[in-house]
Amino acid sequence: MVKTAVVTAGTAGIGLETALGLAGAGFSVTVVGRDPDRGARAVDRINAVNPARSGRFLPADLGSLDQVRALAGRIAAEHAASGDPLTVLVNNVGAMFPRRQNLDGVEASFVVNHLSPYLLTELLLPTLTGGTPSRVVNVTSGAIGLAKKAFDAVEPPGGYYGFHWYGRAKLANLAYTLDLANRLEGTTASVFAADPGGAATDMTHGTMTDPKIVSPPLRLLWPLVRRTFERSTSGPASAAARPSITAATDEALTGRTGLVIGAQAHPVTPPRAATDPRIAQAVRRLSERYAPLTLT
Repeated sequence: MVKTAVVTAGTAGIGLETALGLAGAGFSVTVVGRDPDRGARAVDRINAVNPARSGRFLPADLGSLDQVRALAGRIAAEHAASGDPLTVLVNNVGAMFPRRQNLDGVEASFVVNHLSPYLLTELLLPTLTGGTPSRVVNVTSGAIGLAKKAFDAVEPPGGYYGFHWYGRAKLANLAYTLDLANRLEGTTASVFAADPGGAATDMTHGTMTDPKIVSPPLRLLWPLVRRTFERSTSGPASAAARPSITAATDEALTGRTGLVIGAQAHPVTPPRAATDPRIAQAVRRLSERYAPLTLT
């Protein structure tokens, strides 16, 4: 049986390293991204790792829910036509925005970090649960620890601070991930979250160095926080990809679901808020309202 994987935001950084790890494990890997040049370079590297299973690039702006729908429709149609199952879906996409902006009329952090992977996953569930074992891996973040835990509306109360809003969107996605694992209990699909910990990426050494992305009280400690953060995010993307690769491939996880794979590539206890059924229900309501499950 051909093992197939889709990795979103898979043309650079942690996503590319995840794709390379999956290729090395024998998967035929599709990477999704916006830049065709990056995509071509990523495919060259994937093919060098696994010449027997050619990689490929699919273009999509994952900040556009219409493009997410089109992507899901294409993947589902191709797998239906070929008869090959979709073995692994890694929702690696993530972004932090230093200034508030909207995508599809919704705040950008919530779209990219939650609604986009939520919508892609839900639309591909029939493909993922078609009878052979499969895994969904959603990449989470330690930024959840500083997130507002209010989900009565798509945006939290108070001012916009990019780091906190990013953490809130990641909390929404982790709550969804654990809730999805419960929903799919007894099917052939397992669901995991992967926490990459710290790595030197464009986001960590770009957006994260702007003190205005955190609330004013935290800015007072910014020099110390920044130095600590820079030390903790100096590792390579290949190390940060290990939790995602483990979640996608480790045979010891066969038959298990609803786990968070931590930065050391071992299961860890999820944040309490992510296991709160009230938060999961509120996130589900927002998701269904702002990302209806329709294909284009």
